Amino acid sequence: MTPVDLFGRDLITTQEWTIEELEEALKLAVEYKKRYHRGEPLPKSLESKIFFMVFYASSTRTRAAFEAGAALLGGHAPFIDVSTTRLGSGEAVKDVAKMYDKYGHGIGLRILDDAIDYKYGLGQAAVREYAQNAEVPVINMACCTYHPTQGLADLMVTREKLRKVQRKKYVVMWGYSKKLRGRCSIQEEVLITSRFGMDVVLAHPPGFEIDPKIVDVAKKNASNSGGSFEISNDFKSAIRGANVVFPRNWASANLLEVGAPIFGVEKEVMLHNKYKDWLLTQELLDLMNKNAIVTHVLPVFRGEEATDEVLDGPHSVIYDQAEDGLYTKMAVLALTMSKDPKI
Repeated sequence: MTPVDLFGRDLITTQEWTIEELEEALKLAVEYKKRYHRGEPLPKSLESKIFFMVFYASSTRTRAAFEAGAALLGGHAPFIDVSTTRLGSGEAVKDVAKMYDKYGHGIGLRILDDAIDYKYGLGQAAVREYAQNAEVPVINMACCTYHPTQGLADLMVTREKLRKVQRKKYVVMWGYSKKLRGRCSIQEEVLITSRFGMDVVLAHPPGFEIDPKIVDVAKKNASNSGGSFEISNDFKSAIRGANVVFPRNWASANLLEVGAPIFGVEKEVMLHNKYKDWLLTQELLDLMNKNAIVTHVLPVFRGEEATDEVLDGPHSVIYDQAEDGLYTKMAVLALTMSKDPKI
């Protein structure tokens, strides 16, 4: 079998990596975690390597994990707040991409939500424009459409907690919130879980449909992997018997089509308020499998998407999930930026 070689590859969505390539990233992430917890030294796979992190949108965990991960592997990940660059003054993305290409060994982009006024498609287009103009690997740190390293972390924690994931029921549930969020994590979630044979249920109120192209791909993934994919507008029936539930808000399809300034934030909040009962409670957890887990990519809006009782309860794995984000990001950096990423 030909060894997996990801050196120089972009990661814009997990869908563009093969199962074998994703498994290689997960295997390396697991090994990093074991060594880190044992206090053993990690390989300096990124020694003298620079990973430019270009943030159009804010971040809590993504920045910290990439920055810490690069440092642990001997590299450096400069944080670039796009507001401190000339991009907002008319400088072309092409010129910036080619410049960072010359200065470093990889480029990360985070561009979504209010950074693009919630207009679906603009974030992914920007990430792909960087990738087209840079010879070094471009890593999507979250755009309007995908969040690949988050998807890897979510699969990693699910495997840790459930062991075997084939035919396990994974429910991605819309959760009420008056705050606006995009759907990159939701879409990445249904893509990666459907590829690994899970029975995926996407539960949301009418009007909150995800990208129909993503739905089509998820159905094909499920068919190929031996899992299933379905959509439900009834969250209580969707959750029954679930092994995993991920409660998270995302904006309506109509708002994402035109953007928040045109659709109107107040109009969107009124739509959200119609579904305040879409909240993950302990009562709902009791409908799930007794060993079920609750996941969330964070930040979670406590008391809206889910109650404190659920988020701080024994079924919640949200902090383990966030920790696994460190190791999956490290693995992606090592595999794409180093010719010898192995431990």
